[in-house]
Order: sequence, then structure tokens, then C-alpha cells
Amino acid sequence: MLILEILLIGIGLSMDAAAVSATNGMCYRPSWRRTLIIALFFGGFQGLMPLIGYFAGSLFARQIAAFDHWIALALLAVIGGKMVWDGFHHDSGETAKPFTLLLLLMQAVATSIDALAVGVSFAAMSVQILPAVSLIAATTFLLSVAAVRLGIRIGDRLNSKAEVFGGTVLFLTGLKIFIEHMWL
Repeated sequence: MLILEILLIGIGLSMDAAAVSATNGMCYRPSWRRTLIIALFFGGFQGLMPLIGYFAGSLFARQIAAFDHWIALALLAVIGGKMVWDGFHHDSGETAKPFTLLLLLMQAVATSIDALAVGVSFAAMSVQILPAVSLIAATTFLLSVAAVRLGIRIGDRLNSKAEVFGGTVLFLTGLKIFIEHMWL
């Protein structure tokens, strides 16, 4: 498999992570340090999941594929729904909700589940896995950094509506993942 093909796969896989990263930028306005942490989580999981899929091969692929889209939908719907709720029920004296590592972990897992199947297909095609997952992780990392910083700019313009908009984006991302898997 050519490097360009793996790069394009990496870009495709990172789109959900980029959308959630932009949402994090809008709603939480992270510092550069936190931006890098967000990007490390998304890039790390986008690299780790194909690696797991590669080594698990087709042994568990069918069992995981039967419900992976449900997990992604549930995680992103709950996180997004809570953000929308909080956006409409925000007390003016209340401080912003903290951005936690648990929240980031759930987002990273939800947006990288589909990368497991890519790892299984890499095993079937005898792709050199370490360079492939490194390129996918690096691509997702860079796009996530850019998306968080873009999200901060958009969030500054949306002001109080950023949490509602961001929660809606998360929910729709989960729905997109679910629908894609139902049609495949």
C-alpha cells in the first residue's frame, strides 16, 4: 500500500476526531497545552485502534463490528446531549463545566472505533503496520490541533451558543457513525 493511500485513510479516519476537537475548542477554549493533550488523545487512539485491529485480525472483527456503531452513538449522544442541556440551562453565575480526561477518553474511543476495521483490513493486505499507524496517528494529531484552534475562534463568535452548537455537532457525529455502519 502506498504512503499516499495510507495518508488518505488517515485523513478519512480523522474527520470525526477533527469535528469533536473543534467542538472542544468551541466549548472549553483550551490552552495550547490542553490543545496538544486533546490532539495526543485523538491521534493516539486513531493509531492504537488499527494496531489492535491488525493483531486481533478477523478473530474478533465480526463481534466488534456488530455493535461498535452503537457504542459510538451512545457515547457521543450522551456527551452531546448533556452539552446541549447545559447550554440551554446555563446559570449566569455558574462557571464553565470542567474538561476532564474521562470526557476526552470517551470522545477518543467513540471517534476511533471504526479504525479497528481498518486494522483488520491492513492485516488482510499485509500492510507494514507500524509505519501505517504512525502516519494515521500523526495525521489525526495535526488535524486535531488545527480543529481545536479553529473551534476556539468559532466559539468566540458563538459566545453562549457554543455549548449548544458543540453538543449538537457531537450528537450528529455519533449519528453519522451509526448511519454509516448501518448502510455498510
